[in-house]
Amino acid sequence: MSATSTPFGLIAEFDKPADAMHAAEKIRDAGFTRWDVHTPFPVHGMDAAMGIKNSPVGYFTFLGGLTGYTSGMIMIWWMNAFDYTLAVGGKPMFSPFFAFPVSYELTILFASFATLFGMFTLNRLPRLHHPLLKNRRFTSGASHDKFIVVVETGDPKFSETETRKLLEIAGSQHIEMVEE
Repeated sequence: MSATSTPFGLIAEFDKPADAMHAAEKIRDAGFTRWDVHTPFPVHGMDAAMGIKNSPVGYFTFLGGLTGYTSGMIMIWWMNAFDYTLAVGGKPMFSPFFAFPVSYELTILFASFATLFGMFTLNRLPRLHHPLLKNRRFTSGASHDKFIVVVETGDPKFSETETRKLLEIAGSQHIEMVEE
């Protein structure tokens, strides 16, 4: 590690998905919170092994949709009942049936934007560069045939010696520090 760079985390390489899943369970049980597993294909059961809960993005979507629907109804109500009243044929100044198409479209629009921006926020995006992309073993292995577990130094429980020992016990053949 050079003097000018800061450590990002430890990466551990595994050959089989079962080994990576076993390591994920050990790391989860040790109480780490800032870590991830990178695999060349989806591994069934990895979410449970990592202790990942359902994503809160659905709440962003619901709140965005509710905001869109409400703003559509209020907008049509305001325009028809107060801003520009036009009495035609004894029809009411406001009816939710007439306002529904606008509210429906705003529901979809606001929900989609809330989903997008909520996902960006939760994934800490946009991140224009990631330290793992400089590591040759990561770029050549994680997308082809290796299973890589990364434990970040920003984790409160991170200690280089203890984390390295935990990854060795989990069965990793290659462990190295990645620089920021």
